[in-house]
Amino acid sequence: MIIDTTEIQDINSFYRVESLKGVYGIISALVPILTLVLGITIGVLVIVWLEREISAGLQQRIGPEYAGPLGILQALADGTKLLFKENLLPSRGDTSLFSIGPSIAVISILLSYLVIPFDYRLVLTDLNIGVFLWIAVSSIAPIGLLMSGYGSNNKYSFLGGLRAAAQSISYEIPLTLCVLSISLRVSNSLSTVDIVEAQSKYGFLGWNLWRQPIGFIVFLISSLAECERLPFDLPEAEEELVAGYQTEYSGIKFGLFYVASYLNLLVSSLFVTVLYLGGWNISIPYILVSEFFEINKARWVFGTTIGIFITLAKTYLFLFIPITTRWTLPRLRIDQLLNLGWKFLLPISLGNLLLTTSFQLLSL
Repeated sequence: MIIDTTEIQDINSFYRVESLKGVYGIISALVPILTLVLGITIGVLVIVWLEREISAGLQQRIGPEYAGPLGILQALADGTKLLFKENLLPSRGDTSLFSIGPSIAVISILLSYLVIPFDYRLVLTDLNIGVFLWIAVSSIAPIGLLMSGYGSNNKYSFLGGLRAAAQSISYEIPLTLCVLSISLRVSNSLSTVDIVEAQSKYGFLGWNLWRQPIGFIVFLISSLAECERLPFDLPEAEEELVAGYQTEYSGIKFGLFYVASYLNLLVSSLFVTVLYLGGWNISIPYILVSEFFEINKARWVFGTTIGIFITLAKTYLFLFIPITTRWTLPRLRIDQLLNLGWKFLLPISLGNLLLTTSFQLLSL
């Protein structure tokens, strides 16, 4: 049997091309994800630094100043310290639940970033149910907290996990109703990109903040409760529960809970920007970013950069509200927290949804 060497070379070159295509496909899929993870990490470090600086200003303290210029590396130093600390396990607890809980809390929040648009072209997954995907995925986080509390074999930790689950259920319903009101009234879509585009025509006058003021207030309160920020940090109230579900944790597992809280705060602020503050669009009426900077297809990179900058600027300006709230309002009791969610925010959000539906029917 005679084998032509030309055919063998063709086959080898074909397999090389196919393998290169496979490698290129893997790299092209991983690069956006890794870029987003890097951006999220930097964003969390900036939030920690901002909170410490603002807290110091409110309390007339100096704040972080030694780790790097203006103390910007303090959060990185804290994370490095937690990484090298001993990882303790409770002797009589469920070690599997104890270890899995923090990972579930972090991963469920990270998945929420898949549907956040930083620009029209810059979103990992543009789904028709993008906002509901965020709500569904973020509702998994309290399961991780409950697992952590139960696996710790500690009554304070278990009570903290139960409080986290009860609080999440109580405030997710009003939050979902506010999102549904936006979908019905403004964009007729649950895609985050479509919601931002529906606010783009009239600049800041077209923001959903003016069309849904009641929904914005309810969404703000519910997102603070979902992030377990003061005055809603009942699951980790130190006066009652030592530190709640994270009492028994140390080292990197404690650091994961710390990171999860700031990841949740960042993603909530980003969704406020997307849903109510116009997203990446500039706030000048009748002017789009592409028209204002005369951006065409050849210079779309510059337009994308401007869109990212506008989105992050709105997000970090909004972050001043939850940061200053932490140092100005006292913590609620658990009965007050549940009463606020079920007796006030739920009826108000239902009334807002009915009002929005009525206006929509009258406009047909």
